[in-house]
Amino acid sequence: MNQHKLTVLVVEDENLLLQAITRKLELNKMTAIPCQSGKDAIKLLNNLGEKPDIIWLDYYLKDMNGLEFMCSIKKNTKLADILTIVVSNSASSDKVRNMLALGVKKYYLKAENRLDDIISTIKSMLEEKQAANNNKTWETLKKS
Repeated sequence: MNQHKLTVLVVEDENLLLQAITRKLELNKMTAIPCQSGKDAIKLLNNLGEKPDIIWLDYYLKDMNGLEFMCSIKKNTKLADILTIVVSNSASSDKVRNMLALGVKKYYLKAENRLDDIISTIKSMLEEKQAANNNKTWETLKKS
């Protein structure tokens, strides 16, 4: 992997949990951008110069739910391809299916997953994405 420090936008309205996630990510050599509301996260995404590598999204936020958040970022072509995972207290099959249909890569239940395990999965997902991007670049160079 190159020297790019992975950036994770964490959208979580429980302050203590947001702090814990942010700390764990930073201990794992990632940059965490904490955000306590969906609307603030969307505003931040629209104004950031560089997109985060992944979004860590709580499904239930005080100002919107995960479905509304995903619909909002999918409308913006600059944001639509950001990897997103959902970490929630509840997961009905309809909710999970709808979120996956909107492009969410993984849906985690908070009670069933440790932060370290989720962070390991994030690292793997981002390494796979980077390898795929490097492969596309290589294929393009070979054609020219």
